[in-house]
Amino acid sequence: MSENKTKCLIIGSGPAGYTAAIYTSRANLSPILYEGLQPGGQLTITTEVENFPGYPEGVTGPQLMEDLRRQAERFGADMRTGIVKSIDFSNRPYVVTIDDGSTVVADTIIVATGASAKYLGLPDEQKYNGLGVSACATCDGFFYRKKTVAVVGGGDTACEEALYLSNLAAKVYMIVRKDHLRASQVMQKRVFDKENIEVLFNTNTVGLFGEEFVEGAHLVENKGTENERLFDIAIDGFFLAIGHKPNTDIVRGHVNLDETGYIKLEGPTSATNIPGIFAAGDVADPRYRQAISAAGMGCRAALDVEKFLAEQE
Repeated sequence: MSENKTKCLIIGSGPAGYTAAIYTSRANLSPILYEGLQPGGQLTITTEVENFPGYPEGVTGPQLMEDLRRQAERFGADMRTGIVKSIDFSNRPYVVTIDDGSTVVADTIIVATGASAKYLGLPDEQKYNGLGVSACATCDGFFYRKKTVAVVGGGDTACEEALYLSNLAAKVYMIVRKDHLRASQVMQKRVFDKENIEVLFNTNTVGLFGEEFVEGAHLVENKGTENERLFDIAIDGFFLAIGHKPNTDIVRGHVNLDETGYIKLEGPTSATNIPGIFAAGDVADPRYRQAISAAGMGCRAALDVEKFLAEQE
């Protein structure tokens, strides 16, 4: 199969990957970008995006990603469909194998593979994805002003999401499968002090319903016990807050990761522990997970690559 050479290989095609492609292209680095399983990333399954600068009337997720992609292509980025299967970390330049059997020899690599939200595994989650089901309250909470929503989870993230939504929505349910919250005491107190948040302990979601959009959830309390009870709640939005899984399998065992699997960056830059390997976006960001912050990280990674290559020369 064919072998290609590039000064910069970008793995991933969300806001971080596309922004990195824009900057590296404009720096005449002729980057190659592999789009992966989901070209455009998570935003391609998002309906309206209202908090990305430059779109005063809002924009759909797919349109935003298409705009970023076209901008990168305008400057000459080589966009390719395919999945990176392996990276030989033993020597630089790095030999990267693609799923079609071809290889790319890259002086530098920007890993922008993102992080995937964890779901419960219910068929209804896919059915209503973007139609009431969301994994980002900051992204989508604005659409549920004065409405009723539910948040699944019992940790700090779930509490943060519920508190954020409580300032927008009329009513927030927290669906917690255990008999307690796992969140810190401070976060628990904030949740319990909020009058429009109701915590449903010992409760699991078994399904969602609604004609076109989410209109309610089927729940079970005390599942598997003699006190088991099935009931429904009326909701307009269903938010998952049970964590994210960073897509770092391709670099695991080589690039340093934190305890939850996110790529650890060296100091204030986008560099990893391996020279010439950089990271950008949600794959290295367990805190913010926003399109705009991912795009900013893509910019930083591109500038770091340019500086790294200049120093090597």
